[in-house]
Amino acid sequence: MLDSSPSTSPSSSLERHLFWYVVLRLIVASTMVMVSVLLWLSPSGEQLPATGSITSFFFPLLGCTSLATLAFFALRKPLRRRPEVHAYLQFLADLAVITVVVYRSGGPTSPFATTLYIVIIIVASALMGRRAGMIIASVAFLLYAGMVIGLSFGWIAGDGSAVLDPRSTRFAYSLLVPLAGFLGVAALTSLLTADKVLIARELEAKKVDLADLQVVHRDVIESIPSGICTTDLDGTIITINRAGLEILHKQAAELAGRPIQDEIFSREEWEEFTAVQRDKGRLRSETTVDNGEQVQHIGFTLSALTDGGSSHRGYIVIFQDLTAWRKLEQEVRLQERMAAVGSLAAGLAHEIGNPLAAISGSVQMLSARTDLEPRESKLLDIVLKESQRLDRTIKGFLRFARPRDRSNSRFDVGQLLRENVELLRNSPEVSDHHRIELSLAPASFMLVGDPDQISQIFWNLARNSLKAMPNGGTLSIEGLLESTAFSVRFTDTGHGMTEQERASLFHPFQSSFDTGTGIGMAIVYRIVQEHGGELQVESAPGAGCTITVSLPTIDDLLAPAAEVL
Repeated sequence: MLDSSPSTSPSSSLERHLFWYVVLRLIVASTMVMVSVLLWLSPSGEQLPATGSITSFFFPLLGCTSLATLAFFALRKPLRRRPEVHAYLQFLADLAVITVVVYRSGGPTSPFATTLYIVIIIVASALMGRRAGMIIASVAFLLYAGMVIGLSFGWIAGDGSAVLDPRSTRFAYSLLVPLAGFLGVAALTSLLTADKVLIARELEAKKVDLADLQVVHRDVIESIPSGICTTDLDGTIITINRAGLEILHKQAAELAGRPIQDEIFSREEWEEFTAVQRDKGRLRSETTVDNGEQVQHIGFTLSALTDGGSSHRGYIVIFQDLTAWRKLEQEVRLQERMAAVGSLAAGLAHEIGNPLAAISGSVQMLSARTDLEPRESKLLDIVLKESQRLDRTIKGFLRFARPRDRSNSRFDVGQLLRENVELLRNSPEVSDHHRIELSLAPASFMLVGDPDQISQIFWNLARNSLKAMPNGGTLSIEGLLESTAFSVRFTDTGHGMTEQERASLFHPFQSSFDTGTGIGMAIVYRIVQEHGGELQVESAPGAGCTITVSLPTIDDLLAPAAEVL
């Protein structure tokens, strides 16, 4: 989330400054040539004193400067790890060129006699410190003094104004003043830049510490398993860590600069939550996010983001995905409810069963009489049918409260599904307007469990699907082997379920149909749980329903062929 730039080493800093120094040198030399050409082209034809023609002086000067620049770039890579050596070579080359310039422009009387030397000494002292400044100053004096002495003693040719009498005061003055000036400039420049170097080193150390701190801060934020998001006062997302991106199933580019109201909260929720946060200082709450695949339950903490001056500049949202926790809570509540209902159902079935049997027997005896009036006979038929329905309900309670012991045997789940589908197609519950499809991949697979209870799952889910399609439709049953489970998926084209109906589907006594007892789906849930499996429900009003039963596999006895019926 936070990036730290690598620190700049002294060597790379020197090389960078040296590069700009060389560029500046080339610019200065080119400027000198341009000025001289302009003077030469002026009506008066003015030239600098004692320089001779433009072509015999300044053009060679520009050529030497260009060669020195090319040498710099040529030596840059070989001397990349030794920038001090490279710098000394550049300074010495410049001193040699300057000496030629001073010699050609009048020697001790040249307007460049000491000025250009001083520039090089200042640059060397500023870039490399006092020692380098003193060395360059000493070399500059030796070159200048050698030129003056050579001219004065006739060792090198020169015009009359450049030759000084070695016994004169002017000769000594022309040597001592540059010596003092060069060394003084080197000492003064290094003294003035000493504080700058110290500050630069301290700043460099601070930059390194800051970079390390940024790396640690970034690693800490990125390692936190909770999502951390910062926004401005308007709710625009500024930063979000890796866990937050994973929770929201988004990429950083999708969220940068986006309003948080479009990603986690609604605009009404955001306004309400920020108002509560301003009053209480911190807010803990929960919201839901529809990411297109499922509805996520997001728990979050909202607090103020302040700067060093305690000014409110935005918000910090720390959030977690609570969807798995909410699902676990629902399962725990469902199992607790089932346990309580099971105990109650067992007691009620025992208390009601015997009186109900007596009532049913008495009604049957009365119905056998031949002297009953039609109205009385009809009432007895109603009582008998209702007592039989109540008996079925009580037996359902007993199956739920006291399920028989589960047998563990190896059976072919593909063959079991084919047999049940064939029976279902011939049952009175299936009309001509219903279509039942079965697909298996693989066609045969061995599971370990209770085949009778698996058949009970099949019939309860299949009948529920048929009830959801009273006017006809398609029921697709798909058996699919996955990595660690064999899944059976029931998909109908019925009226579907609301979110509330889907949440209470497996609760006892919660039926969406008028003729249902609400026990069948609870029995399905219990059988699947006892087999170590899982149930998943996908449905929406008017969009049908898909219920997937996943049963764990033990042996990999996969048949190679797939079958579609």
